[in-house]
Amino acid sequence: MSKVILITGGSSGIGKSTGEFLVKKGYKVYGTSRNPEKLIEFDIFPLLKLDVSNPASITAAVEEILKKEGRIDVLVNNAGVGITGPIEETPHEEILKAFNTNFNGPLNVIKAVLPHMRTQNSGLVINITSIAAYMGLPYRGIYSATKAALEVTTEALRMETKDFGVKFTNVAPGDFATNIASGRYHAPVLNDSPYKLPYGKTLEMMNEHVDGGDDPQMVAGLIYRIINTKNPKIHYKVGAFMQKFSIVLKRILPDKAYERLLLNHYKL
Repeated sequence: MSKVILITGGSSGIGKSTGEFLVKKGYKVYGTSRNPEKLIEFDIFPLLKLDVSNPASITAAVEEILKKEGRIDVLVNNAGVGITGPIEETPHEEILKAFNTNFNGPLNVIKAVLPHMRTQNSGLVINITSIAAYMGLPYRGIYSATKAALEVTTEALRMETKDFGVKFTNVAPGDFATNIASGRYHAPVLNDSPYKLPYGKTLEMMNEHVDGGDDPQMVAGLIYRIINTKNPKIHYKVGAFMQKFSIVLKRILPDKAYERLLLNHYKL
């Protein structure tokens, strides 16, 4: 019997690539979008209406899958938003929105599927985080914080659910060629801001990294391998060598030495 897989944020980027890859491997995939009615030509796999910041829409989507399939075997918590800006100048409502989508949202989806996985005595939750979760990046500090919170919460969930046949893991991508930059909230570069020059330069660099990122099929392939792994690891990193190696450097270098590396990288 084909495993039933739910991918949040499945209409583009990593979610779309992963769903397409898994469909070709014979899995039954359901993706989600906040506005699937605007994607009438999307026919790779079914897209359900789901907004991770709206618990009622999560419940409705999960119940629809269970009604059709009777089970959910894998949840790929992929939906997320980017946010950039000097923390001092980032509107607090935008900070709350980012946490609501990147942290509260995945938790709400987990809470919706976990009772069913527990009843099945089987299930796998893959939380898509970011290499940015492992370090506080300048002008991306809020994004780093949202993803770091999800990484650590996953560690706790693994231990809390170990007796129920449910497994949890994190996948932390580096820069991939997706449309996250177009949907990202950018705090404006203000002419009278003390952060104008450094933030403006950093913002340009961040957008270049995403535009020149790797093919998201690399993430899709890793997720496929995780699904077929008996005992997934706690953390997986995927991306360019130096992006992954930056996490190793943070472990072994003194804090201030690592901070200097980041400052030099961003030319700050």
